[in-house]
Amino acid sequence: MSRRALVTGATGGLGLTLTQALLDNGYAVRATGRSPTAINRLREIGADAIAGDLFELGPDGLCGDIDVVFHAAALSSPWGPDADFQRANVDLTRDLLDAAQRSGVGSFVFVSSPSVYARWADQTGLTEDTPWPERPLNAYSRTKGEAERLVLAADAPGFRTVAIRPRAIIGPDDAVLLPRILRLIRRGRAPLFRDGRALVELTDVRDAACAILLADVHREAAGGQAINISGGQALPIRDLVHRLGQALGVEVRTVSIPLVLGQLLSVGAAALGRVLPGRPEPVLTPYTLSTMAWSQTFDLSKARRLLSYEPAHDAVATALAIAPGLATS
Repeated sequence: MSRRALVTGATGGLGLTLTQALLDNGYAVRATGRSPTAINRLREIGADAIAGDLFELGPDGLCGDIDVVFHAAALSSPWGPDADFQRANVDLTRDLLDAAQRSGVGSFVFVSSPSVYARWADQTGLTEDTPWPERPLNAYSRTKGEAERLVLAADAPGFRTVAIRPRAIIGPDDAVLLPRILRLIRRGRAPLFRDGRALVELTDVRDAACAILLADVHREAAGGQAINISGGQALPIRDLVHRLGQALGVEVRTVSIPLVLGQLLSVGAAALGRVLPGRPEPVLTPYTLSTMAWSQTFDLSKARRLLSYEPAHDAVATALAIAPGLATS
């Protein structure tokens, strides 16, 4: 009998790839999301796709007759009202977790985020035991960490919970990370801090989806654990920028910005953004600066040990291949 899965956030780039991976591996999938176009795509590949907001759909009805929940829905942004992040990332996770337990679901896989580590410092070879900063840089980091703690605290025999933290996901349906970078590159000028030396590890969306699926397959070994995931290859941001520029046929001129200026601008812009009407997103926030100016790389030993995870795709090659299409979309 097929293992029955619920995928939330299934109309996002990761959710679409995860749903396909689950179907390819014999799961029967109930998928939810808010994009009508993506809902149609999900139905075409064989998922029982339900359009709508998770709060409105009601988690109890969605969890009925389900073996495993893959919770990928989230408010993912460097900026926004704290209350919105609390509702989407913490309250909804709590409600879905409770509904899964009431419905007799046996496994709950939460898509967390390595943003929980974000700080103004280089961090290389991060492990799951690396302490988080006492003061998160934004509401997204704070609420993903809070939700992760809720999920892992619920782990018990018969209800295994796992948190997967994929780093910098790259894929053809990406609407967040790579499009933001490409918008800068198309202008022919890219601001860099610390001469672009900061190391970044991208993750191909197919590897991220595979790791999430493996968290269910190995739920007994991984239960109660958070696991970092990346593509395993680090490169300086300046190299990524120039290689993407070549893929687009754009000669990119990098502009070196003093780090102290970036720190002052990000803090000032964030403070101003909180008091302006509509709370507009600043061009540079403290969190965004942390991703641009400082290295963040990962030790994947735990993923290999508990999930038998090994990156199968070159995420940089994926970024270069899909960049022209994303740049024109």
